[in-house]
Amino acid sequence: MEQEKAVIIVGAGPSGLAMAGCLSRLAIPYIVLEREDCFASLWKKYSYDRLHLHLQKQFCELPHMPFPPSCPTYVPKNQFIQYLDDYVSRFKISPILYHRNVESANYDEASERWVVKAVTDSNTGGSGEMEGYFGRFLVVATGEATNPYLPEVQGLNTFAGDVLHSTQFKSGKGFKNKNVLVVGSGNSGMEIALDLANHGAKTSIIIRSPVHVLSRGMVYLALVLLKHFSLNMVDSLMVLLSKLVFGDLTKYGIERPTEGPFYMKVKYGKYPAIDVGTFKKIKSSEIQVLPAEISSIRGSDVELKNGKSYQFDAIVFCTGFKRSTNLWLKGDDYLLKDDGLPRQSFPNHWKGKEREDAQNIANDIKSVL
Repeated sequence: MEQEKAVIIVGAGPSGLAMAGCLSRLAIPYIVLEREDCFASLWKKYSYDRLHLHLQKQFCELPHMPFPPSCPTYVPKNQFIQYLDDYVSRFKISPILYHRNVESANYDEASERWVVKAVTDSNTGGSGEMEGYFGRFLVVATGEATNPYLPEVQGLNTFAGDVLHSTQFKSGKGFKNKNVLVVGSGNSGMEIALDLANHGAKTSIIIRSPVHVLSRGMVYLALVLLKHFSLNMVDSLMVLLSKLVFGDLTKYGIERPTEGPFYMKVKYGKYPAIDVGTFKKIKSSEIQVLPAEISSIRGSDVELKNGKSYQFDAIVFCTGFKRSTNLWLKGDDYLLKDDGLPRQSFPNHWKGKEREDAQNIANDIKSVL
């Protein structure tokens, strides 16, 4: 099976849908390839129940369709999913081909076309055969949350309790009075720890790496200021405000990084922790901070690299994802590094040499066509 469209979009998450919506408005033919069985799969299948957008809704709207006035400032998961469903309907986004695992994408200089090869997943009803797609433009909309990462831990297979990745965690309801360890201090780890504590779990969280803790209000202020001031200036203000609001974090086993929060987001893809109540639980000792990573596990005993040992009934690994786009985007020495992060510096980090992201907006594609 071979198909040709003006634009090939890989990924049917919010970014891929936004791109498709813009193209639909301009009547530019496209095709969306998605490896899951639905669009926005991270939200529909792999997110916890209490999840809300961490940014105010005006920063999260897709092009040409604002959130309904009835939506709260921080949109909850179910309302965001409904918003995406409505977006697909409104812009008649089609076709989205599901169960397509992209194996390679090459730019053919002779034909000036992108050649994308994908395998239909035989485990979910596909034929398992290789398919070819051709287009003048390639939009890489696979996001940062690609393949769930579970670290190798000595003795993990002997652990007597539940072991979950954050993508498998839904709610803390089933963990009341249980000793639960959360591994990882990103936004998912912090919020899952809060959800567990709110549901009566005896919660511990490993915070091994230095982390910036900001409030929602600080992040909103930063996003406004970044339109007018340098990143370094905004970072300095955010660190100052964080110290004023949260105080000395080292008393609770948390170190602040030496680099600024938004600089770290741009350079490493590492987000600041946006506090929605976790820090209060840490201060009251309802959530215990463990500042060392796991050394080994034996049964219910979890030994840390600082030599201390604890017993747990469950472990939730909030250890993020491994990016995979760099594995299938072939012949690219310009866009992505080996770790999947952009080679280019902010604010041109999105821009590829051969329009890998279709110049970031559909209007640019229209001007070329």
